[in-house]
Order: sequence, then structure tokens, then C-alpha cells
Amino acid sequence: MTQESGKAFELGVYTFGNTPRTADGGSGSTAQAIRDALEAVHLAEEVGLDFFGFGEHHTRSMPISSPTSLVNAAAASTRRIKLGTTVTVLSTDEPVRVFQQLATAAAIAPGRIEVVAGRGSSAITFPIFDFEERDYDVLFSSKLELLLALNRDDRVTWSGAHRRRPLEDVLIVPRPEQPLRIWLGTGGSPESVMRAVELGVPMFLGILGGTPEHWAQYGRAYRAAWTEAGHPADAAAVAVAVHGFVGENDREAKATYLEHELRMFQTGSAEIGRPGRAPAGRGRDMERGGMVFAGGPDEVAERILHLHDLLGHSRQILQMDVGGMPHATFLKSIELLGTRVLPLVRKALEGR
Repeated sequence: MTQESGKAFELGVYTFGNTPRTADGGSGSTAQAIRDALEAVHLAEEVGLDFFGFGEHHTRSMPISSPTSLVNAAAASTRRIKLGTTVTVLSTDEPVRVFQQLATAAAIAPGRIEVVAGRGSSAITFPIFDFEERDYDVLFSSKLELLLALNRDDRVTWSGAHRRRPLEDVLIVPRPEQPLRIWLGTGGSPESVMRAVELGVPMFLGILGGTPEHWAQYGRAYRAAWTEAGHPADAAAVAVAVHGFVGENDREAKATYLEHELRMFQTGSAEIGRPGRAPAGRGRDMERGGMVFAGGPDEVAERILHLHDLLGHSRQILQMDVGGMPHATFLKSIELLGTRVLPLVRKALEGR
């Protein structure tokens, strides 16, 4: 599988926020987690990474609940790195405000702002924002259509299932000087793949497990359907978000990440009322053939290249700060990803 024509491969990081742990093992300050996330963006830019994303959760352990706010903060304090939401839980958000907030960021950082629109991985946001969980699908579909319309036209006339009143020739400002890049976020359902094709948008795969061979199927299905639909070939794109961590050597990196990731699954599951279990065989997922990209710089680069050979994706981002991982440990991993892994990946791809 070859990468989309003309697209340079991009490497980056994403976070949902990582609340620090106190000396007795409890939760520290959620406000500090927000400040830590912004510090991480600055380092990611400094070491040459291409993208930094802010996900959306509403829990004490992962407290980034307003990713568009952090996109704006990062837009005002960086110069080069691309920024975006990964994801915006659009089912329970307001697409007009999402667009306005990100268009504001795009005015500050032209050409660097993106959004991944997703349905969310849990139902926790529905009671918070007074929506009915039974309306899950119709809310997402309707709101995504409106978000795309807002991005396309200065003045919008639109009606849909989630609004009581239609928009009638309404001017929505500010306008970005070039349209925002809007990705459809999916955990890998075939329906979402086809929806991305139907809407003519790039596909963002959120991956927790499986194998590179398994996920390559989604890339093939997306591109085949894209071609059949007659969309412009250069507009197709696939990005992946994975768990991962870079350490000085393979053994220490895997042990460090496994410890904190298991804690993340246990804590996070309890916070949303689910059984506190990590996916089975998590240690195997961190080895070659799995989809958790933990290891030393050479192994992580090799595994990114292997996935790229199969999937042809144009961007890969890693969630590294999990389970109350010490912030200094997270920052060191960002440094290694930018200074050690990225040069290896770029050199290999340039030589092909």
C-alpha cells in the first residue's frame, strides 16, 4: 500500500489530559493537567513534530473537556505545529460554536487548525449536556452535516434533525482564510468508513488494539470506495491515533507504559461506570505485530514504517501521557519521538 500522492508523512502526539498523582496515590490538580498539556505542545513544536491534538473527556483522570479552548491557547503560543481536536464529541456539542471557536484559532494560526469530529467512546456527555443517549446516531449525523456546511459557505441555510429552528441565510463569523480540515473520527466501524467516503472527508482511525494487517483493511476499503465515488484522489487521507511511548530502550519503555496504561484503564473505566479491565493480552499488543507503539526509538520507528507500508496513512499520533504518568516522563518521550524517531521515519520514507 502506498501513501496518498503528494502527502508528506506527519508524526505527532495527542492527549486527553493527564491529571498528576499525589504522593499517596490520589488525584492531583486537574488545572495542572491543563497547564501540562500546553507545555507539552511547546516541546512538541520545539523538537520538530508535525501535529498536536487535544481529545475530549470529562473525567478527573483525563480532564480536557473543552479541546477547542486548548487549540486556541496553543494557536496563540506556537508558530509552526499543526493543531486540532482529536476528537470533538460532536453528538453532544454545538456545531456552530465548534466552528466559530476553531475558526478563531485559524485566524490566529492560519493553515494550522483541524478538527476530528466523532461520536465519543462513552455516553458520559449525554446527561452532562442534557441530551438523550437514544438519539446518539441522529445527533451525530445531523451535527456533522451542519459543521461541514458551516465550513463550506459564509452564509448558511440549513435545517436538520437536531435543530428546532432552521438557519436561514445566516452569516457565521469569523471565516478562516482557508477552510478547516475536518476529519471523521471512527473506532473502525464499516459504517463510519462509508460515511467518510459519502461525505468526502478524510478518515481518522482511533485504534486501541488489533494488528497492522487488520487495520490495513480499513484503508483499502476507504480508498476503494473513495475511487468508486469519484472524489478527487488527492483529497483522500487516512490518519491513525494509537497508544504509544518512546523510551531509551525497548524493555524500559514497554514496562513504563504498561504500568501506566493499565492504571488508566482501571481508573478510567471506574469513572464512567464500566468494569475496570484492560484489553486482554496488552503486553502482546506492545510487541511487534501489535498496535501499541511502545519501545525504544529504533523499534517504534520500525513499527510505524511497517504500518505505513500496509495502511499508507499520512499521519500517526501517539497518546503517551496515561494513568498519571509523571509529566517529566511524558516530556522525555515527546523529545525522543521528535529527535530520534521522526528522523528515522523520514529518512526511510525518503529512500523509498
